[in-house]
Amino acid sequence: MTERWHYKVQEIKPGMFGLKAGVVEAELQTLGQQGWELVDVVQTAPWQPVLLFLKRRA
Repeated sequence: MTERWHYKVQEIKPGMFGLKAGVVEAELQTLGQQGWELVDVVQTAPWQPVLLFLKRRA
C-alpha cells in the first residue's frame, strides 16, 4: 500500500526590517506540533515572502 500525503504551502511575509529567524522558527514549531514536516523553502527575491512547503501523512 502506498502512503498518502497532505501538502501545505505556508507564506511568511517579511516585516518592515526583513525576515526574522525567530518568526520563521515560531511558525515551524507551530506547524511541527500539528504534524507538518518541512520539505522545502523558497524565497524568490529579497523582501519577498518566504514559502514553506510542508507535508504530513493523510
